[in-house]
Amino acid sequence: MNFLRGVMGGPSAGPQPSGAETIQKLCDRVASSTLLDDRRDAVRALKSLSKKYRLEVGIQAMEHLVRVLQTDRSDSEIIGYALDTLYNVISNDLEEEEQEENSPKQVDDLGSQFTEIFIKQQENVTLLLTLVEEFDFHVRWPGVKLLTSLLKQQGPQVQQIILVSPMGVSRLMDLLADSREVIRNDGVLLLQQLTKSNAAIQKIVAFENAFERLLDIITEEGNSDGGIVVEDCLLLLQNLLKNNNSNQNFFKEGSYIQRMKPWFEVGDDNCGWSAQKVTNLHLMLQLVRVLVSPTNPPGATSSCQKAMFHCGLLQQLCTILMATGVPADILTETINTVSEVIRGCQMNQDYFASVNAPSNPPRPAIVVLLMSMVNERQPFVLRCAVLYCFQCFLYKNQKGQGEIVSTLLPSTIDATGNSVSAGQLLCGGLFSTDSLSNWCAAVALAHALQENATLKEQLLRVQLATSIGNPPVSLLQQCTNILSQGSKVQTRVGLLMLLCTWLSNCSIAVTHFLHNPANIPFLTGQIAENLGEEEQLVQGLCALLLGISIYYNDNSLENYRKEKLKQLIEKRIGRENFIEKLGFISKHELYSRAAQKPQPSFSSPDHMMFDHEFTKLVKELEGVISKAIYKSSEEDKKEEEVKKTLEQHDNIVTHYKKVIREQDQELEELKQQVNTLKSQNEQLQTTVTQQVSQIQQHKDQYNLLKVQLGKDNQHHNSHSDTVQMNGIQVEEVSKLKEELEEWKNKHELLQGQLREKDSLIEKLKPLQLETGTEQSSQTSKSSGLEHNNELQKELEMLRTQIQLQSAEITKLQAENQKLQVMNTSADPALGDSSATAAKNLELEGRLVQEVKDLKNEVKALSEEKASLKQHLDSSNSTVAILQDEKSKLQQEVAESKKEQDDLLVLLADQDQKLSALKNKLKDLGVPVEDEDDIESGDQADEDEDGDEEEQD
Repeated sequence: MNFLRGVMGGPSAGPQPSGAETIQKLCDRVASSTLLDDRRDAVRALKSLSKKYRLEVGIQAMEHLVRVLQTDRSDSEIIGYALDTLYNVISNDLEEEEQEENSPKQVDDLGSQFTEIFIKQQENVTLLLTLVEEFDFHVRWPGVKLLTSLLKQQGPQVQQIILVSPMGVSRLMDLLADSREVIRNDGVLLLQQLTKSNAAIQKIVAFENAFERLLDIITEEGNSDGGIVVEDCLLLLQNLLKNNNSNQNFFKEGSYIQRMKPWFEVGDDNCGWSAQKVTNLHLMLQLVRVLVSPTNPPGATSSCQKAMFHCGLLQQLCTILMATGVPADILTETINTVSEVIRGCQMNQDYFASVNAPSNPPRPAIVVLLMSMVNERQPFVLRCAVLYCFQCFLYKNQKGQGEIVSTLLPSTIDATGNSVSAGQLLCGGLFSTDSLSNWCAAVALAHALQENATLKEQLLRVQLATSIGNPPVSLLQQCTNILSQGSKVQTRVGLLMLLCTWLSNCSIAVTHFLHNPANIPFLTGQIAENLGEEEQLVQGLCALLLGISIYYNDNSLENYRKEKLKQLIEKRIGRENFIEKLGFISKHELYSRAAQKPQPSFSSPDHMMFDHEFTKLVKELEGVISKAIYKSSEEDKKEEEVKKTLEQHDNIVTHYKKVIREQDQELEELKQQVNTLKSQNEQLQTTVTQQVSQIQQHKDQYNLLKVQLGKDNQHHNSHSDTVQMNGIQVEEVSKLKEELEEWKNKHELLQGQLREKDSLIEKLKPLQLETGTEQSSQTSKSSGLEHNNELQKELEMLRTQIQLQSAEITKLQAENQKLQVMNTSADPALGDSSATAAKNLELEGRLVQEVKDLKNEVKALSEEKASLKQHLDSSNSTVAILQDEKSKLQQEVAESKKEQDDLLVLLADQDQKLSALKNKLKDLGVPVEDEDDIESGDQADEDEDGDEEEQD
């Protein structure tokens, strides 16, 4: 202890030792002392000197401190001192006095060097991870701070060591569950450093339930009203989600997007926002943008956008957007966030189009935002955000594009002037005196035409009233007029981008543009001049516009055909010079910046020159325009023919696709009908099966009753037997009634079958009459005969069924009479005999009536049978007539064949006579030419061919 008093500045007789000597002695004390108290005091002294003598302590004591961590694990106090000392040596968090003495670069180098020495032995980091597991506050907290400092100095190396360490990341995740807020909050800072730019560790942390724990902490701290802890948690969430598709999908699938909605519940009183609340809400909005960033895969972005709509997050953001009293930077970030939530998502874009501002009268949110965009008094950043929002609203949204363009068309403009439309605001900005408004309005209107040829044609109808008394001019003409007046560079660049987008892939717009005789001379004059660097960008855009006028020219104007425009370029500009000027666009620095991301972010209004979507158009057209300039007229013709062929092919393919689609729909409908019919068939089959089983049961009951009735007749003398027999008689009568009902139903079925046969015969008549040729008549006759035979067979079957039914009815009547006789022969002394007799009489009357009805039905069936016979007779007569016609035709054919044979015989005789005459002429010396022979031979062949055709 006396030694420590000397070190710490106590009274001493000798000279005071220097700091380096004191540190050396303390290090020796730590290394050689056997008592734990002495080592603890020495380490405590090193801790007190480590801030002032950082370099000396780091060089001399680091090895001894590491050894203390390894050997003295049982004493938490000395471990805590050692960790604090190492933290002071490695950390760059120095006091203000030291920062004034040393430059920041030297400080950073010193901490990085000591960190490199410490992590050279990987066991040191592993040892530190085990110490962080200790629950003792004096060990865990300094261990967390030391590990955080190591990650700040040598992040990638320490991350790799922790990644390969068993359960390394899981141990650090336990810090978020610590009940002591200091350790928990420093654990969040540690995880921030651990997850920087390391996707593997980010995935492990996410799957260790980090999202759940962090969102719980944010909720406990009061969401956006919380303190710096909420800020740290949001920064950690950004580390885990940014550019990590796996974690983003895990966050969405875990329904954590729904838990973000309460963050944006802002009250009506928006006065007095604290700086911390603004920071927190800013980070929360950035976290939403991370999930729907345009740089994410389209599928992941789309699913997150839909989830945000369904959980009400988009609605909450739109509420903030239209609220009053919101700070400007929060409002700007909210506009950017809403932009990316609706970008390319039709459902979200439709909702945004329906949002109205709380004004009187209510105005659409789009109109209110556009008013801010074209207002030069608004902040530049806010105007850029509104432009981005408008671009995202129109991105892949043909419905929204049509709604914007429709506000410019003559038929939809509000004549009363009570409300301002989006189209009117864009036109007002396009022709205002503010160059930034000109540029923003031109780019916004270009996005309304993006990849929509129909709207490009409709926009040609827009007419503008320039001044009182002058006729209106088209929007296209007004744009070119302003372009030729020599306005600011920013205005001309915006108008040229609008014209290039408008004319690209729209031949009609190109024709309208070329119809003005002043446009082509203006473009060639701009390109041919040698101007300064500021004008080079305008020259390049003029070259692009002229190239588009050539490439998409349909040669409808004789004076401005493709070939003539190329000759004009060759004479006045030169092809090489034209291509060089065209290349000025893609070589420009501002072009490269705009091509990086869709959001228009510029440091100043002067740098606002290019739009992201326009850079894509330039990239697409620059090469094809260069090729088109060097092509000959023949190559152009071939290319046009190929284009026409491809268009025809595309039309054919589209037609067949449509036909296939319709056939697929019909097939699906037929499949559904088949399924329904199958199910109905199965139901009917089950019903039939049930009815058959019921009929069988009734038959069995009937047989049993007959047997019981025979037994009762044998014992009719006894009083009890007689009573039982009477009871059975009543049941027997009811059974007979049921049997009659069944037979009646069978008669109705037979009647339906007869009607079906009648309809078949009716269908058979037109089939027999529509016989045009011999073959069709023969087939119809044979099919008619077969049908008639089948009908006759079915009629015979119906007759037999009717006979069987009549026999059954007579049986039932006989049995009913027997039962009545037995009932009358029963004992008259019974009390119920009279009532039973009355009932039997009633039943008899009913049975007689039902039998009469059945006879009437049988009579009707016989009449229908007679009518069927008449139909059969008429069909037989038609068959006989057709057979007679057939025999007549056969006779005529035979006669024509006989006449052909006679003609052939005559021709053969003539040929023989001709050959004999030729031979006689040759014998007499008369020359016979071979051509005559050939012609006569050809003529004979033709005659034979003609004969064969007649035979056929």
